[in-house]
Amino acid sequence: MISILLTIPRPQRDQVIAELWEAGTTGIDEEDDTRLRAYFEDTCDAPRIARAFAAYDPQVRVEEQRDWVAAARDMWQPVAVGERFYLVPAWRDDPAPCGRVRLKINPGMACGTGSHPATQLCLMGLERTLEPRQTVLDVGTGSGILAHAAALLGAETVIACDIDHDAARIARENFASTLFAIGVFTGSLRSVRSEAVDLLLANISAPALAQLAPEMRRVLRGGGHMVLSGFGHRQTAGVLAALGNSAPATRLNREDWVCLIL
Repeated sequence: MISILLTIPRPQRDQVIAELWEAGTTGIDEEDDTRLRAYFEDTCDAPRIARAFAAYDPQVRVEEQRDWVAAARDMWQPVAVGERFYLVPAWRDDPAPCGRVRLKINPGMACGTGSHPATQLCLMGLERTLEPRQTVLDVGTGSGILAHAAALLGAETVIACDIDHDAARIARENFASTLFAIGVFTGSLRSVRSEAVDLLLANISAPALAQLAPEMRRVLRGGGHMVLSGFGHRQTAGVLAALGNSAPATRLNREDWVCLIL
């Protein structure tokens, strides 16, 4: 067994985790807030993998023989988020506590494992904002966790999009085992008609939000809401300015991350 230790800035953590799974890792151990160790079979091309993640100071070592997949999975435990959600890894069968909905997660599959503070803030914003039978759009869906959460809370129509074809494919596969009809497409907001959604979710970077701001406003119905995260305190003013928002925004905070409800 080979392991590669990477040092990763928080904003890039979920994306790098997804890339590691695509590179063939058999398990990931998050050692602290900035470092994680990914495990690979002995037959892997360790130099090639290290080059692919050269930006994150890769440190390769040979590990003792043990069930590293089970060890990595043991690191992922069910977690309660907000007032309504109970996030459970796909390989566990833990029931949700009374009053919470069980949200299955697939750690490592595209962006949106549920462990990141920005994702958890979006879930908290969603439960505060969504009303029954609304139409929800999840922009930059990643693994589809927010779209699935909206369906669990009673949204009538859920649409998810991502410009990354692989992410859209993974989200679509994740929904295949659910009872919900969630539309997932590869593409951008330009594919959505004007005033089509009641609630827009976006857990993406501040520059991406600024670029998409006009389209986000176009697709939102009058009286609709946006739940936005993926950025920190220092970027909040810029996001608000790009959206031209004049109404007070509700802010949720966790660590250095912010979620805006507009």
